[in-house]
Amino acid sequence: MAQVVLENLLKVYPEKDGAGVKAVNGIGLTIQDREFMVLVGPSGCGKSTTLRMIAGLEEISGGTVAIDGRVVNDVPPKDRDIAMVFQNYALYPHMTVYENLAFGLKLRKMPRAEIDARVREAAALLGLEDFLQRRPKALSGGQRQRVAVGRAIVRQPKVFLFDEPLSNLDAKMRATTRAEISKLHARLGATMIYVTHDQVEAMTMGDRICVMRGGDIMQVAEPLTLYHQPANLFVAGFIGSPPMNFFRGTLHRRDGRLVFTEADGSASALALPLDDTLAARAAAYVDRPVILGLRPEDIHDSLTLAASAPDPALTADVKIEISELMGAETYLHLTTASATPFIARVRATHRFEPGQRIKVAFDLARAHLFDPATEKAV
Repeated sequence: MAQVVLENLLKVYPEKDGAGVKAVNGIGLTIQDREFMVLVGPSGCGKSTTLRMIAGLEEISGGTVAIDGRVVNDVPPKDRDIAMVFQNYALYPHMTVYENLAFGLKLRKMPRAEIDARVREAAALLGLEDFLQRRPKALSGGQRQRVAVGRAIVRQPKVFLFDEPLSNLDAKMRATTRAEISKLHARLGATMIYVTHDQVEAMTMGDRICVMRGGDIMQVAEPLTLYHQPANLFVAGFIGSPPMNFFRGTLHRRDGRLVFTEADGSASALALPLDDTLAARAAAYVDRPVILGLRPEDIHDSLTLAASAPDPALTADVKIEISELMGAETYLHLTTASATPFIARVRATHRFEPGQRIKVAFDLARAHLFDPATEKAV
């Protein structure tokens, strides 16, 4: 396996009458040997372009890509010792599963016995032994995706590249195949770079996650670090399902405490005192606008409140707009008295109705503050 190092990597698509469009803005990233790195972000953020530059399928406008200590900018894709799994399976329809797995090795003129050994080893690893003589049209979507992964495995490359490989699968199959790829990484101990727009895939699969936006890297960290310590407003809102709630307002000192007050400043607006730790970090923002962030699970409904008796200053009467029953939990889409929308994730012990008014409590020990101008975490 190998380390992959990107230094000042730049991709500019030329325009006929202009300076061109920057897809990747001179990023730097190191993927460690045997690491499962996930590149995640919305459409157009540059993640697939970055992957294709690593693979050699996209010309590099600036900077370098190094694999196992060797700069490969001018090395053809076939000589980079990488294997790529695409969103569409790209299987040969007239070939059997065995022939699809073996095809790349035959082109390299490997001995027949070694080809057979590698194909059968990959088939056993992926549970494809019973399908080797079938053609792709006789396989399910998940089985086809496993064949595409197997075709990469038989090559025994230094780096595996995955470009949104689960996008064409239904929800249940996507979850199953996601788990299979994670198990595969554990067995092979391979360096894997995985591109997705699905932050659930990123959180469940990656050793580390690189969050991208507009061709720039927003943050690189382990999944729980991204979730609990987002570096900026974009990461906080992108990572997590449902996403983090944001309340715009101002910090004021009141009765010796630092209090967040919703932007409209009316008597019915939220006024929430910060806990001591958050208040110490936000001391420089007194009488300045800030954005308060809270995860949906850190907002508790009235049924939970009965047992916990929260600080009355941290509670509010709110209106239910939509109630989404998810099984073990319910997502409540709420609005404050100032009509600020937010979501609470609560236990499904009661049926809530649209239009109903309930009391909720805000756990500000788990809150985040962001600077509205820079969007960075305070």
